Amino acid sequence: MSERHTVLRSLHDVGLAAWFGGSLMGAVGLNGAAKEQGADWQRGARIASAGWSLWAPVGAVAIGAHLVGSGGLLGANAARVLTQQGVAASTLAKTALTGAALAATVYGRVLGKKIELASSGTPQDADKAERLPIDTAQAERHLSYVQWAVPALTCGLIVLNAIHGEQQRPAQQLYGMLRRARTLAPYVMSIHRWRRTH
Repeated sequence: MSERHTVLRSLHDVGLAAWFGGSLMGAVGLNGAAKEQGADWQRGARIASAGWSLWAPVGAVAIGAHLVGSGGLLGANAARVLTQQGVAASTLAKTALTGAALAATVYGRVLGKKIELASSGTPQDADKAERLPIDTAQAERHLSYVQWAVPALTCGLIVLNAIHGEQQRPAQQLYGMLRRARTLAPYVMSIHRWRRTH
């Protein structure tokens, strides 16, 4: 069991680290370098698009590894989620942040593809860009926000992961379970009284 948890934790942590690090490096380094080195908008967009296209498969593997690790750890810690006060709330917050980070990542890739096609210069790519529902100026504007949303959201996941780690300390587990038991005690007593009277 410990080996399986080690593998799951590794998938979870390494995947999240690559997701956060890749998105932050892209926003700061790749996009910044493309703006500085591009002689014009088209050239800069091509440099950035080429870099993001190379990163996309690696990023997809990292996200997949993180999701597999997250799902496995959730299953392995299901009892704690149910019995330890505070774990369910942090798990729900982590799930919501993961969904938001996934949505931002996918949307960013769609916007990036629009800019990649619009800056290509070939007629076929220009036609494909025109068929996409968002115009180039709007895509650039949205991407300028999304490129920072992904590292911000994944940073939030790292913080929640640290909170989960603290909640796994033996003293925290005992305290959380006692709090959960104290919270549920009135409901258990009322059910017991109802059964006695019916």
